Amino acid sequence: MTEETQGKWEGKATAELKGPTADQVWPFFEDFCNLQKWLPGVDTCYQVEGEPGQPGLVRYCSSSTISSDRSHEETQVKWVKEKLVMIDRIERCLSYEIIENNVGFKSYVATIKVLPVNDGCKIEWSYVADPIEGWPVDDFNSYISSSLQFMGQKMEQAALSG
Repeated sequence: MTEETQGKWEGKATAELKGPTADQVWPFFEDFCNLQKWLPGVDTCYQVEGEPGQPGLVRYCSSSTISSDRSHEETQVKWVKEKLVMIDRIERCLSYEIIENNVGFKSYVATIKVLPVNDGCKIEWSYVADPIEGWPVDDFNSYISSSLQFMGQKMEQAALSG
């Protein structure tokens, strides 16, 4: 679901996990600097400043792609620095914002919630962002949704095997 209000994009994606409880899945998000374990395409994620698990923590995430033509190959690195702005362990939610990047984000704030449901848990990923040049809102929302589905599957497997 995506809405455009006063030039901002707002969207939300959800993933339902069968089996693992919200308390089993929440630590995967609480460990803010290990996104590369869960999000497809992220090669690197590490802490650059702040205290682990505390607002103000900043992570650096990057992904690299190799493009080639007949004469040479070129590695392109896309990166973001994201700052944890709120974390609530009781409610199992956190918010973060992109503070620097080379991908085209001007303003992006996301909230992740892990909610209990009858036979497992539900993850909600909502965001508010300025439009991103060269990235239509429907494509961006599709990226968020497919990324969350992939993350949910990996987290479900990890929780049930651990």
